[in-house]
Amino acid sequence: MDKRISGSIVLYKNDKDNLNAAISSFLNAENTAESKLYLVDNSPTDVLREMVDIDDRIVYTPNPLNPGFGAAHNIAIKNALKDGYCYHLVINPDVWFEKHVINEMVTFMEQYPGVGMMMPQILNEDHTIQNLPKLLPSPMDVVMRKLKKPKSYYESFINKYELRFVEESQIYNTPILSGCFTLLRLDAIKEVGVYDDQYFMYFEDWDLSRRMHRTYKTIYFPKVSVIHGYESGANKNRKLFMVFIKSAIAYFNKWGWFFDSERNKFNKQALSQLK
Repeated sequence: MDKRISGSIVLYKNDKDNLNAAISSFLNAENTAESKLYLVDNSPTDVLREMVDIDDRIVYTPNPLNPGFGAAHNIAIKNALKDGYCYHLVINPDVWFEKHVINEMVTFMEQYPGVGMMMPQILNEDHTIQNLPKLLPSPMDVVMRKLKKPKSYYESFINKYELRFVEESQIYNTPILSGCFTLLRLDAIKEVGVYDDQYFMYFEDWDLSRRMHRTYKTIYFPKVSVIHGYESGANKNRKLFMVFIKSAIAYFNKWGWFFDSERNKFNKQALSQLK
């Protein structure tokens, strides 16, 4: 599988132990002997540069101006394209996983050339499932997910919006995949483009997933799983919440607020395969 898979992690003042777990998961995975792992460091200093010493497959890029999550991953994705890789894995610094995970995902993509993007099952540290595949949201969906009220309506809403009713082991095509652990087909990226860097953080993964979904399948693949130390920062930190709001406005300005025929079309298609 030479030159098949590269990966990237965007850094920002990370805990070194957690970061080391993410890095080691990639480097120790099956069939990554010829891989590169691009570390793009948005931290104000390069104190994390020492992580390069772990392995000579690591490529470290300081990026102290911190243009955001998607813009930093774009640096790595463009380098992966130049370096001739076929697939690229976007990895959060708080994720770790078993050796077989990457190989099984790449094998699936090789079997199904119509798949442009996929994610595995994402688990909390206690191995409960994070409900990250979604339908395309309306503005009210975003508000409802934050408020969680009224309770009588919220439960039926979230069960449908986050596709919680689907059999846990089912592989399916959904218009939104989370960016915490995403496998990209780089030929598809050449066609649909990289992350839209107008989003500093939040919604950039939804935007890319939606663009990919227009032409390729965007697959949820729960046959393998990874652990994600989910923080939900926008719900705890006022500054991050304001970043979330700004990104939400950018997303709906781009795709449509209340009139979005493509949203309705994609959501109907996603639900129809799950009946």
